[in-house]
Amino acid sequence: MAVSERRGLGRGRWGQRLLLLLLLGGCSGRIHRLALTGEKRADIQLNNFGFYTNGSLEVELSLLRLGLREAEEKSLLVGFSLSRVRSGRVHSYSTRDFQDCPLQKNSSSFLVLFLINTKDLQVQVRKYGEQKKLFIFPGLLPEAPSGPGLPKPQATVPRKVDGGGTAAASKPKSTPAVPQGPSGKDKELVLGLSHLNNSYNFSFHVVIGSQAEEGQYSLNFHNCNNSVPGKEHPFDITVMIREKNPNGFLSAAEMPLFKLYLVMSACFLAAGIFWVSILCRNMYSVFKIHWLMAALAFTKSISLLFHSINYYFINSQGHPIEGLAVMHYITRLLKGALLFITIALIGSGWAFIKCVLSDKEKKVFGIVISMQVLANVAYIVIESREEGASDYVLWKEILFLVDLICCGAILFPVVMTDSGFREGLSKVNKTASGRELL
Repeated sequence: MAVSERRGLGRGRWGQRLLLLLLLGGCSGRIHRLALTGEKRADIQLNNFGFYTNGSLEVELSLLRLGLREAEEKSLLVGFSLSRVRSGRVHSYSTRDFQDCPLQKNSSSFLVLFLINTKDLQVQVRKYGEQKKLFIFPGLLPEAPSGPGLPKPQATVPRKVDGGGTAAASKPKSTPAVPQGPSGKDKELVLGLSHLNNSYNFSFHVVIGSQAEEGQYSLNFHNCNNSVPGKEHPFDITVMIREKNPNGFLSAAEMPLFKLYLVMSACFLAAGIFWVSILCRNMYSVFKIHWLMAALAFTKSISLLFHSINYYFINSQGHPIEGLAVMHYITRLLKGALLFITIALIGSGWAFIKCVLSDKEKKVFGIVISMQVLANVAYIVIESREEGASDYVLWKEILFLVDLICCGAILFPVVMTDSGFREGLSKVNKTASGRELL
């Protein structure tokens, strides 16, 4: 499991540590652990996942330290929200009104709210919309289920423990299906909340019980007291999220990917072999750029192969093999650099028209290679960070910007070559017209 934390690196060997962190940090898989210290955001988008029937979502809030006085903590409005969103669409809270708290919604659409009540040491679960077979239970799923079927729900109530803290005591109790009221709001469920060492913790799991509840779900954490700009209070949070479908840890939309990548890897390998066979039969008219194209096809095939293996282990174990993940990042870097270099060389006319690059074209290649390295660093950071990390969106924007710059940079040699052709053609025309005058 990858942990997204704000930690400082020592002065010595910080570059090597950072590189190792980037290469190995991407092994987060679909078992996530997010640890934030001194966080001031009002809304944290934790994760998005597509569930099939009998899929499960486990959430363990192991630490929530609000850093306020006891009287102030009892009036806080904090908790989780679980909503079903359209495929490819993510809820955004960046533009909402600071007075509009997501935990105070009374919605007729699919929504589940987990309201943390620090005063009564309990978590109120409010369900909205049509969700007849969305089962919510306290605690995490057992490692080895004792029998078939869904686990029986247990109601929890807080109890006192030694040392001044409180813990959640569970009493086996069967909970029938929750009927809906006329307003579309379900009856509230109650989970236990523990308070120990000035921090709160609890856990729950959700089971998708039917096809009607299948879809992409978005899990978010809200601290509505930080919604007012300039009045934010830092808090610490550590949460573990484990998502699983009946056939593995991959999201519903990602399950076919490892097979698709494997097929595409075989296609690129076959295309590379076919291209090399053509080059070997026509050695008299082959340029170096043609062999570079063959290297690009084989590199793409190897990159897709490691990507497929990466997804396979994520699906089966919840996390990839570290060595294979590193190989995937390395081959991805080589593939991206070869792709842009090949396109830029073709655009500049290298090997076809001229055998030497100009100084401007060499600078362009230097920029493209540097941008590709930065783009892959951004990609590795995105893979290693959890969605709730504060710098996740920043690195995602950097990746988009760098790719855009690379696409613009490779057009420069094409424009320069075209302008050179036009200048040469104009000189030829002037020479021809001068000869006619003579």
